[in-house]
Amino acid sequence: MSSGDVQFLVFDVESAADGPLVERLRYPKESIGPTEAVRRYREELLAKYDSDFIPYTFQVPVSVAVAKVAADFRLLDLVALDEPEFRPHVIAENFWRGWERYGRPTLVSFNGRGFDVPLLELAAFRYGLNVSGWFGTAGKSYDQPRNRYNARAHIDLCEMLTNFGATRFTGGLNLAANLLGKPGKIDVQGDMVQDMHDAGRLVEINDYCRRDVLDTYFVFLRTRVLVGQIPLDVEHQLIAQTKKWIEDRADQVQAYRHYLDHWGDWPNPWQTESEGAA
Repeated sequence: MSSGDVQFLVFDVESAADGPLVERLRYPKESIGPTEAVRRYREELLAKYDSDFIPYTFQVPVSVAVAKVAADFRLLDLVALDEPEFRPHVIAENFWRGWERYGRPTLVSFNGRGFDVPLLELAAFRYGLNVSGWFGTAGKSYDQPRNRYNARAHIDLCEMLTNFGATRFTGGLNLAANLLGKPGKIDVQGDMVQDMHDAGRLVEINDYCRRDVLDTYFVFLRTRVLVGQIPLDVEHQLIAQTKKWIEDRADQVQAYRHYLDHWGDWPNPWQTESEGAA
C-alpha cells in the first residue's frame, strides 16, 4: 500500500487526565497527589454538571486508532498508534506525521472537531510538534484545514448529521452505528476510560478505540450514500468486504473478535417490502 492509495483517515481518540497537571492547577496548596486530585475534580464536576468527564485541556491521548481508507472507500488497514507502549507524546507525533506522510488525506471522525482534533492539537502544543501543514496559516482562512467548513480536510460526521450543530445528535456514535445494525458501545463507554486507565487496562482501551473506528467507518459509508457518492448496493459490497477483512484478522486481534460477536446487518426495509410483494 503506497501513501497515494490513502484518501481518508477515519480515526478515534481516547484520553485520560494528566493527574500532576490537575493537582498543580486545581489544588496547588494541598499536596494531595495526582490520583486524589483527579478523583476530587471528577467528583466536583459530577456534582455541578451531572458528568465527571474532565475537560480535554487537562487530558492527554492514551489511544488513537486510525483506519486507512481508499478513494473508492475500501478499508485498507486499521492501526493503533504506538501500540503497545501507548506513550502520549509518541501517539501525538505519529498521528500528525502520518497525516503528512500519506499526503494529508481527509480526516473523518465523529465529533472530532469538538474533542479529538482539539486534544491532538493541544498535544502537539504540549510536546513541541510542528503541525504547520494542519494550521495552514499561509492560505486563505476558508482553505485552511482547521476551517470548520473545510470538508476536504476534515469530515466530522456528527457535524454533518446536525448541520454543523443546528441540532443535537442525541445518542451519538452509538446510536448512529446501531441504526446500521453495527455493535456500537458494547461493554465500554467513553466515561469509563479514565477508570480503565487508572487500573492499567490500556489494551482494553485500545480495543475499544479500534471498535469505535470500525463503527465510525460504517457510519461514514452510509453518509457517502446520503450525499450521492456511492449507491446503496456498493455500500453493501464494501460492508461485506470489510467484514471479511475483520474476520481474517480476528484470531490476532481481540477487538475484532469482540466486534464480530456483536455484528448485525442493517434491516433493509426495501428488501423486506420486495419479499412481501413476492
